[in-house]
Amino acid sequence: MPRTRPAYPPEFKAQIVELARSGRSFSALAREFEPSLESIRNWVRQADRDEGIRQDGFTSSERDEVRELRKENRRLKQERDILAKAAAWFARETGTIPPSN
Repeated sequence: MPRTRPAYPPEFKAQIVELARSGRSFSALAREFEPSLESIRNWVRQADRDEGIRQDGFTSSERDEVRELRKENRRLKQERDILAKAAAWFARETGTIPPSN
C-alpha cells in the first residue's frame, strides 16, 4: 500500500503561505496543520517566485509550460519514429530498397 497522500489543495497551500508570511514559524505550522516543515518551506519559496520576490527558479506557470513542452516533445518523437518505420515498410513493399537481412 503506498505511503503517499493526495496533494494538498492550492487553497490550503495559499493559507499556509499567508500564515507563514504573517510571522508564524514553519515548525509551528507543520505541527498544527500536518504538512512537513520542508513542504511549507517549498510552498513559501514557490509563492515568492510566482510573485517575483525570488528569481532563483521557475515560476509555476513556467514549470507548467516546461512540463507541457516535454510531453509534446515525447509525443512528437513517437510520431516521428512511427512514420520512419512506416516509410521503411512501404519502401520495402514497393521494392525501392532491398529487404534487410
